[in-house]
Amino acid sequence: MKKYLRLIVEIVMGLLLAGALAFGYWSYTGKNHVMHELTDASEGMDEAKEELEKLTKELEEAKEKAEELEPAAKQLAAVKDSFSNGVVLQDYEAFIKAQKGPVTSERQLGLGALRLLTKGPEDAETVSAFQKALEMAEWSSRLKSICAAQNALAAAGQKVKVLADCAADKDDKAHGKKAHAVHWDYAGDMGPENWGDEFPTCGKGMKQSPLNITGPFEKSKDTLVVSYKEGPLKIVNNGHTIQVNVEPGSTLKINKEVYNLLQFHFHRPSEEQIDGKPMAMVVHFVHKNAEGKLAVLGVLLNEGKDNADIDTLWSNAPKSEGPEVVIEKVKFNPNNLVPAAMTHYSYEGSLTTPPCTEGVNFYILKTTVDIAKKQVAEFPFKRNARPVQPANGRKISAN
Repeated sequence: MKKYLRLIVEIVMGLLLAGALAFGYWSYTGKNHVMHELTDASEGMDEAKEELEKLTKELEEAKEKAEELEPAAKQLAAVKDSFSNGVVLQDYEAFIKAQKGPVTSERQLGLGALRLLTKGPEDAETVSAFQKALEMAEWSSRLKSICAAQNALAAAGQKVKVLADCAADKDDKAHGKKAHAVHWDYAGDMGPENWGDEFPTCGKGMKQSPLNITGPFEKSKDTLVVSYKEGPLKIVNNGHTIQVNVEPGSTLKINKEVYNLLQFHFHRPSEEQIDGKPMAMVVHFVHKNAEGKLAVLGVLLNEGKDNADIDTLWSNAPKSEGPEVVIEKVKFNPNNLVPAAMTHYSYEGSLTTPPCTEGVNFYILKTTVDIAKKQVAEFPFKRNARPVQPANGRKISAN
């Protein structure tokens, strides 16, 4: 009996010991779990504290920036109040209507600015004025107007993609923001077939350039007189072509009207075609008269003999995109690239690069100028020619 009683006691004691051990293990794991949770919570609080300190610092910086901008904001408010009665806007609109000839992009930009101050960004004509300024701006020589119009449209809440070269984008980049720049090209997603997505006139214009020059022709009544002068060689690789900028003094006289030469640049192959066939290259001489109207004289470059003047340009042209370079001790006369005969084809067209502004008179000379095959190959752009555009009923004149 004692034997069995002892066995029972041992069993009970064993069970009690096992229970104690289990309770101790559960208690330990529970405390360990709690400790992990407390550690995680502590780390979370540290992260939250760091984030709060970061936000507090950013808030203080924003407050300081707002205080810096407060005088400018008050000045702008005062300017807007000064224009709120609309009298200046009415006077300026009357002034523009009284001007002879086409309205320039700069005046259109000024009109947009006055409407923005007077009517606000919700006014449809404000947006329209800036859009017209953008379409009218000559791409190569009026970048500031283009930037101003694009930035104004963006400020007015319009969905507009701004050029990388425009000041607002540069400011954004300086502050670490990603600016949404638009680039155009001669191939790929922003090739000529897609220019209209960003530059409406390129896609919807009815008088676009270049054209396939083919008969029948109307009789041209225009006479051309070229008077180009030698000047310093100012040459630039703008990422799309090689361009030479010209100082005042070189002119093209069309009948009795004088146009000043602004610049000339090259396309490979020629943008204009004669009976469906392009030449090796073309040089476009871009002119503007006193009223802001543009005229382009085109000289077709035919593959043939070596051209010493082309050698001068190619040897001094920057190899990569960048700002204008003035070549010391090198003079150049644009007249060297123009044939003596002024017989031509003519038509009304547009800039052949974005924004494809219309109202540009083209004169394509019938006589070509030679360029060597090697010189064509040395031109840094393999292809930079816009395809020919629909004539849409336009007549081509010839003499």
